[in-house]
Amino acid sequence: MAVAARLERFLARKGIAYKELAIDQVTSLDAAVIASGQPQADFLQATLLIDIGGAVMAVHRFGSGLDLPAAQQLTGRRLQPLSARQVTRLFGDCDPGFTPPIGAAYDLPVWVDEDVLGLDRVLLSSGTDHALIEMDGRSLRLALAGAREGHLVIRGQGNGDREALTLEEVADKLQKLYRLPPMPALALKILRLTTNTEATARELAELIEFDPSLTAQIMRYARSALFNYPGQVNSVQEAVTRVLGFDRVAHIALGIASVRAFEVPRRGLLGMDSFWRHSLYCAFLCQTMAPRIGVDKGLAYLCGLLHNFGLLLVGHLFPNEFSELNSLREANPEVSMHALEQQVFGQHHDQEVLAVGHGAIGGILHRLWQLPDPVVKAAGVHQQIGYRGNHENYVLMVQLANALLKERGIGDEFNPDDISALAAGLGLSDADVNQLQADIDQVAPDLDALAQSLSS
Repeated sequence: MAVAARLERFLARKGIAYKELAIDQVTSLDAAVIASGQPQADFLQATLLIDIGGAVMAVHRFGSGLDLPAAQQLTGRRLQPLSARQVTRLFGDCDPGFTPPIGAAYDLPVWVDEDVLGLDRVLLSSGTDHALIEMDGRSLRLALAGAREGHLVIRGQGNGDREALTLEEVADKLQKLYRLPPMPALALKILRLTTNTEATARELAELIEFDPSLTAQIMRYARSALFNYPGQVNSVQEAVTRVLGFDRVAHIALGIASVRAFEVPRRGLLGMDSFWRHSLYCAFLCQTMAPRIGVDKGLAYLCGLLHNFGLLLVGHLFPNEFSELNSLREANPEVSMHALEQQVFGQHHDQEVLAVGHGAIGGILHRLWQLPDPVVKAAGVHQQIGYRGNHENYVLMVQLANALLKERGIGDEFNPDDISALAAGLGLSDADVNQLQADIDQVAPDLDALAQSLSS
């Protein structure tokens, strides 16, 4: 079926004309927009909100960020975003992540942004992962009859009349338009050493000891209470052989050395202080999950540690826009990072390549740096809930770790995830999740201290 059952019945009952557009099966609305090859500015999306009075649908242009305080003021209600589980219950005939922006078909009251009803042509989700719906302006107004209108999005801008970019085009444009930082020489040497199956702890220690700052940070890491090593650690080689192991030292050193490619402010929810805290917590959780899932612990740690490098690249290339993004993140905790990035970068034609999101940007950078494929994939699609494909377990581990960290105010996303569904995708039980949360409690002070030392 190309159109969700309830939506199809509603449109037929109202006599509303529309056209189905088949696309390749995709995992998210973002991917559907790209797959369609249609102008992004023609797409609508729905945001679901709820309070004690029930659920409400807000309809706005794709890529615009819903201004929750404005919506609350307009409606006079204390609305908050629905969880993924609540959305699934309301839209049981739809594929997850493909909510049609036609609330009347699901008996929901609708508020529509003032930029929407005047459009001559729109594209919207059909409720399925393999088709879209096209409507003219008249059909749209019939479908949204009875909706209340108002200013609902951040600064009210859409994304202009631009074609969606493929990731291959993004990678090509990034390399042509911007001076991308090369992997620092020390990081490159460490990476090459990790690919040598005959490399020794002594060789790794000697490489690290050429850099006094990196040496001090590795020693601090080995001596931290995270590992409760009872004896003295007097050298990097002892840190490798007695406490941390080759892979862990190599990966943390690779992360520390790689970060030196970027000039990013320390402060703010997206600054370097928060980056290190988020990355270390995520790496710890991914490494802890790995044995339960049957994947490589070292790669899992590296995926968690490096998954957010796209944010550093954005901050490095565009410090002014990064500052704006940082401010928007703090002022709009309920809005997705994707929407905020669209808001900041989707407005300017010379920067639209960055509007694909920091995840995709980070994945492209990791590919250029020739990092392992799971690390590339975990960075590239960690914003894409519902991802299925290559290195899926590594992606899901990062997503579950981020979901658990959101509950603690750690990270760059704060809209809630369906933790049970993410855990189930990895074969983890509720008891496993509870144990992961207990593990975080146990090591939090030490991770905080380590993060502070790395960002200073």
